[in-house]
Amino acid sequence: MSFAIRNKIDVTVWLAADVIAAVEILPRARPLLARLFAGRPASSLLKQIPRLFALCAVAQQTALLSAIETARDEAITRTTKQHRIALVVAERIAELLRGLLVGHLAQDIAGAAAIRSVMQGMSALIGSGQPACGAARREATARIVAGLAAIGMPNGDGAPRPGSPLAIRIAALDEIDLKSIRIAHSFLSVADDRNIIERLLGDDPTFCHCPDLGGRAPETGPWARQMTRDRLWLGRSGAVERLKARIAEIVRLCDWLKSGAHIDSAEPGIIESYRLGSGRAATAVECARGRLYHAVELDPQGQICRFEFLAPTEWNFHRSGPVVRNLQGAVLTARRHQKAVRAVIESLDPCVGFTLRFRKVDDA
Repeated sequence: MSFAIRNKIDVTVWLAADVIAAVEILPRARPLLARLFAGRPASSLLKQIPRLFALCAVAQQTALLSAIETARDEAITRTTKQHRIALVVAERIAELLRGLLVGHLAQDIAGAAAIRSVMQGMSALIGSGQPACGAARREATARIVAGLAAIGMPNGDGAPRPGSPLAIRIAALDEIDLKSIRIAHSFLSVADDRNIIERLLGDDPTFCHCPDLGGRAPETGPWARQMTRDRLWLGRSGAVERLKARIAEIVRLCDWLKSGAHIDSAEPGIIESYRLGSGRAATAVECARGRLYHAVELDPQGQICRFEFLAPTEWNFHRSGPVVRNLQGAVLTARRHQKAVRAVIESLDPCVGFTLRFRKVDDA
């Protein structure tokens, strides 16, 4: 998302010798969209979404449009829903690829040609601001898959080709990655939707800024989706695992698009809408960084009198959320000091920039 206000997250890591004693997160200042949207016709806002949200504009627009339609009690055809799911998935692939290429393979000279092929496919898939459809989408997806195979994207066994750019990157990340920290994991899922949307339109104005579910701030995103789907609750939980989950999801979603993007085989819960009474509704959309929520309340004339949204970053970069849980108590070495912490933060892929500072407990 891009706004003129302080649109970044500040992370301060407190060190006691070589142990992370505490992690403080100063969240971004969220845009005051509720004030901007209030009193305006719902239909006039949809075209503004791409200007307001630089990232995941399709998911944002789908969430708002679906919430408005549900508030009006309008019926959505199966064909329309299938089309929207395909667009959201295409955008999700593009965002996951962007994070993979920029965050992990940007300096890879050996794989430059393959990376260019992936970027060309990604541009064809969603570069115009509206994801490609039909034959164009299949052609763009095929180009992406071919390019990914060249940089070592895994097939059925889930492991990148030995010696490939991806395998080399994973090995390098594994060397600096924080080793397993035993923590209690919590993942956001469709089962949480009803609770969240009722609180979004409830009486607590702080919920959309600092959400919680019974005192917990669950993780959302590719790794959380993988853990929830496959029920893999144990094992390591560092930057390497999140990178592997990103790779696996790209492969899985590309396969779905190539196979025809049929709604019956789509991932459950990609777009879910809920009506909360006359003129009140919300929609959840599973986008690249996690689960996104838009909630609206319309007046009798169809104008928006209340609008709330909740992005995945608010969960992942919560003051007691996944970043804090994964870092606090970790033992660092001089070699992996800043790189290891930065890798964990980047693995959770905030939708805005972040600053990272280290301070010693003795300096407090």
